[in-house]
Amino acid sequence: MIKKGIYFLLIVFMGSQNFLAQEKLTQNEKLETLCKVWGFLKYYHPNVAKGTYNWDNQLIEKIKEAEKTETKKQFNKMIFEWIDGLGKVEICKTCNEKNDKKNFLKNFDLNWTDDENIFTKNVIEKLNFIEENRQTGTQYYVNSIPNTNQINLKNEIIYNENFPEINIRLTELFRYWNLVEYFFPYKYQTDLKWNDVLKEMIPRFQNIKNETEYQFALLELVTKVDDSHASYYSKKIEESFGLQYLPTKVKFADNKLVITHLYENKLNLKYDLEIGDIITKIDNKTISEIIEFYKKYVPASNYNVKIRNMIYQNYFFRTNNEFLNLEIERKGKVITVKVPTLNNKNLVFQSTKNEDSKWKILDNNIGFVNMKILEKEDVNKMYEELKNTKTIIFDIRNYPKGTAKSIMNLLSNKPNQFCDIIKPDLSYPGKFQYEDSKNFILGNKENNSPYQGKIIILVNETTQSHAEFSTMILQTFPNSKVIGSQTSGADGNVSKFNLAGKPTVFTGLGVFYPDGKETQRIGIVPDIEVKPTVKGLQENRDEVLERALEYIKYGK
Repeated sequence: MIKKGIYFLLIVFMGSQNFLAQEKLTQNEKLETLCKVWGFLKYYHPNVAKGTYNWDNQLIEKIKEAEKTETKKQFNKMIFEWIDGLGKVEICKTCNEKNDKKNFLKNFDLNWTDDENIFTKNVIEKLNFIEENRQTGTQYYVNSIPNTNQINLKNEIIYNENFPEINIRLTELFRYWNLVEYFFPYKYQTDLKWNDVLKEMIPRFQNIKNETEYQFALLELVTKVDDSHASYYSKKIEESFGLQYLPTKVKFADNKLVITHLYENKLNLKYDLEIGDIITKIDNKTISEIIEFYKKYVPASNYNVKIRNMIYQNYFFRTNNEFLNLEIERKGKVITVKVPTLNNKNLVFQSTKNEDSKWKILDNNIGFVNMKILEKEDVNKMYEELKNTKTIIFDIRNYPKGTAKSIMNLLSNKPNQFCDIIKPDLSYPGKFQYEDSKNFILGNKENNSPYQGKIIILVNETTQSHAEFSTMILQTFPNSKVIGSQTSGADGNVSKFNLAGKPTVFTGLGVFYPDGKETQRIGIVPDIEVKPTVKGLQENRDEVLERALEYIKYGK
């Protein structure tokens, strides 16, 4: 009998311990929840969304209060009283009105507001009531830019400290996380789920020991949006990577790094390097090892753009040392060379290629247009000279000057929709609305002399944003082919704001094909894929253009 009594008490004790364990929230859980509640109230609670409060200060106060709470009940009491103290939320008579706007919901997620493992019933009811009676009018922290599809992220406090205290660091993290949560159209596409980014980065931002670590954490955060538009520049990071590098231009082909140009230098230093050299190791590190190190610091929609940006920023050769040791493949032999490094001020930058004419006629009556330098005022003259060619090649391995719409109206008299665009719905943050598709139809019905030939569009990893948009426009021409390699995968205008006192951006509008097919991250998928080869680079050939001419000649 005594044994049974002891056994019963043991079960009761273990059950009570388990119950108490379930009632506790970890510090990380409390901070994750604070981030989400703070961001939700910022854009949804009418009194907060109007800018009534110093919202950053409110967050810092609540971080300190949350740290002192030990149980779920205490934490929720704090949240409930916080929300209650923000003032009455009036019933919204228009919030549930239906409209004819089509919504894009892949990013929308307020399921966390119903999480009974975190919230008590009374807090859940408050959060749901605010969602149902949210701010639908003017927002203090975000507004639409007149006559555009873009939004303006505004009225944020800028913290310029190089290494602020922990709660300011968390404020920067929470602010950025919520901007992406509610206003980044491609949040659903990130490699690491956005909720998991928050879980990972909170302890990272808490445990930072110095300015350099802080700057690297911010850059890693920006990189996690997986967007080629995203950027974060820090002098401290640049110094850490190194301010010296080699006077070379390189390209990546067949997973190899090939020297394609050698710059002159003001110190008249001589280099045992040649155009066409294949660099296999740098200071005893393979190219793959260097890529692996830098990839978490390079914002990009896809792998090809990571490599592109590493090359643009000289990451393969960045150092603070006076020399680099290179292992090189040259004409079938492997050699090792020790080469001096230079800083930017000692390099002589000159154009590596003379800019071609804006347009020309190649052999066999083929038109060629350099979209990088074609101006809007040139379009009519260009078409007049090329309209009788059998094919026009539009080179968009560059950044065009807004000419594609005018070109399309000259090429075609059959109106076609070339894209769908979504923009943030400021009356229901986290949701996005489709723009009127009539705004994205091109082809002039009154055009009595449409182009009778074929068109070819050349693309590669430098084809980004407006260049991708231009490609989508020209793709609607019935006899069109895209030739080249995967584009940047960052289509749509950008949203600008500050992060830790420094300007940054991410893609602000979502761009899709009319059938819903995505372009973000994937990029424009070529009809015929062609990538430069090591041999082609060594021979200074344009293999993409060569393949286009081959297609024109043989039809395949």
